[in-house]
Amino acid sequence: MNWAHIHLMLNHIPVVGTGLVILLLIVALARKSKELTNVTLIFTILISLATIPVYLTGEPAEEVIEDMPGIREELIEEHEEQAEIAFIFIEVTGFLALIALVTNIYSQKIAQRMALLTLLALIVSGGLMAWTANLGGKIQHEEIRSDSTLQIQLKNRENEND
Repeated sequence: MNWAHIHLMLNHIPVVGTGLVILLLIVALARKSKELTNVTLIFTILISLATIPVYLTGEPAEEVIEDMPGIREELIEEHEEQAEIAFIFIEVTGFLALIALVTNIYSQKIAQRMALLTLLALIVSGGLMAWTANLGGKIQHEEIRSDSTLQIQLKNRENEND
């Protein structure tokens, strides 16, 4: 197992986790359930912490794959830049969740507003995580690159005509 493999395994945690937590927090806020809101906020904090090793394994993963045939440096760079933005957003979201959780001890009204703010941050973070994962997938999967879709279709047509 190398760093690229570890990075690929770990990156599903923030992508899938963020989506699940968004749904749970919507349900928690709609039901005005303090318990479910707290659990969801704890999961949000855990996801933000789990994103740290995902981010930190990105650079070593790049070292593993950068010299492989078919790997384009500009795709790696685009993924890396987007990952940095997504990482910052998810960490801020985790911090907001922590504030909401602590605030819940003192004021339910403020905690509810903080949970709503956390939900909005989760939606943005989830979108950024999904886009980052999409860009990461394009590094190794030529078939999902928009610039190569036409080339693949043309090759398929040529093979059919032969």
